[in-house]
Amino acid sequence: MAVYKVTVATGDMVEAGTSNSISITLVGSYGESRQTTVSFLFLPGKERSLSVYCGQDLGPIVLIRLHKWRLFLEDAWFCKDVRVTAPNGTLYRFPCYQWLEGVTTVEVREGSGKKLVDDKLQILKEHRHRELAARQEAYRWKNFAQGWPRCLNVDSISELDSNIQFSRIRATNFNGFLIFQGASHFLSGFLLRRTSWNSLDEMRTIFSRTQGRDIGGCFVCCPLPFP
Repeated sequence: MAVYKVTVATGDMVEAGTSNSISITLVGSYGESRQTTVSFLFLPGKERSLSVYCGQDLGPIVLIRLHKWRLFLEDAWFCKDVRVTAPNGTLYRFPCYQWLEGVTTVEVREGSGKKLVDDKLQILKEHRHRELAARQEAYRWKNFAQGWPRCLNVDSISELDSNIQFSRIRATNFNGFLIFQGASHFLSGFLLRRTSWNSLDEMRTIFSRTQGRDIGGCFVCCPLPFP
């Protein structure tokens, strides 16, 4: 009996968790495990751990399958990554960083960078071909107008997969960051100043709250006059 320790991490966005059923299948060089349920509840920024029992050693774990099944209502899930510890202590990492929607199965390769010629197993070659075909289907191009750059062949961003489009969650986080930065500079007197700066030290006091990380950006976007 071979026992594999598995840890599944959910992204830390507000809506990353799910109440749908998530299960996992481990695929190794010598075989694959049975489909094992991870949990029915995933919270943002949290991890779930479980043990996967196999009748024999699976060999090096080359990919995993994440299965999402909808119980009642659809509840998309953002998987950050999966870590698998083999019986001999070897740790395999599977970076996912994508949304799973509906009733679906997603295959994720082990995170080590490899070239096409490095794929010796047939299952990895087939996975690479499927992944390429899926991306060619997702990123279809069309000519917008003569002389213009080509654009995606869709009429609306809503037609794009959630992992391609700039999501509402990311847009909200980005806008919130801009509002915070604007308010911070406004309260510190940056936007109200009508006279020239006397020295760089005077400028540094304005950016003290951000340890000067935004000074370079302000020189590029809005060059400031000196006496």
